[in-house]
Amino acid sequence: MRICVVGCGAVGSLFAANLATLDDVEVWAFDLNQAHNAIMFTANAGGAHTVGSHYPRSELREMNGDELASWSNRSGTHTLAVCQAVTQLPKAKPELVTAQIHDTESDVLEIRLEGKRLIARSDGDGGKRELVIDPDYALGTPYDLRLVATEGRIDVEYNGKRIGNIAQSGTGWYFKTGSYLQSNTEKGDDANAVGKVVLYQVSVTHSG
Repeated sequence: MRICVVGCGAVGSLFAANLATLDDVEVWAFDLNQAHNAIMFTANAGGAHTVGSHYPRSELREMNGDELASWSNRSGTHTLAVCQAVTQLPKAKPELVTAQIHDTESDVLEIRLEGKRLIARSDGDGGKRELVIDPDYALGTPYDLRLVATEGRIDVEYNGKRIGNIAQSGTGWYFKTGSYLQSNTEKGDDANAVGKVVLYQVSVTHSG
C-alpha cells in the first residue's frame, strides 16, 4: 500500500522507500502510537484536500508492487482485513471514514463512523445503501473488520461476525484505510480539530 500524506498544508503521496525523507511537519499525519504496536493516522479539519474532495485525509492506498493496484470483483476474491480503532473525532461534525473500496473516480464503499454509529455505506448503482455495523461504537475500542469483494458483491464482517453484503460490481477497484475526515472549517470545526484512527494490523489478499 502507498501512504498518502494529506492535511498538513500540502497534498501529496509517497512510497515506502521515501519514508526516511519526511520532515517533522509531514510525520505528524501518521506516527507510532504510545505503545509502539500500531500506526496512528491523523487528519485535521484545517488541512489540505485532494481534487474532488472537500476533506483532508491521511491514508494507505493499495499498491501492486510499484504500480497502482486495480482489480474487479466480477472475478476472484479480494479481501481487506484490518484491526483498527477510532480514537478521536472533531466536535462540530464528528464523522470520518476508516476504510474504503475506491475506483478511478470515486468511492465504491466506505466504512464510516458518524458520532457513535459505525456503518458501511455505498452510493453506487441502485442508490444509497447502508449497513449498520455497530450502533454504539465507543471511541478507542479496537475492532476487526473484513471487506470481501467477490461475485459482484461486497461482504462486510465485524469482529468475526458477518454483518451483511451490498450487491455492487465494478472494475478499477482498490482498497484504502486510515483517517479520512468528513469535516472542515466550513462545517464549523476548528482548523486544529482532528480525526484519529489507530491501525494495528492490515492485510490485503487476492485469489482466483
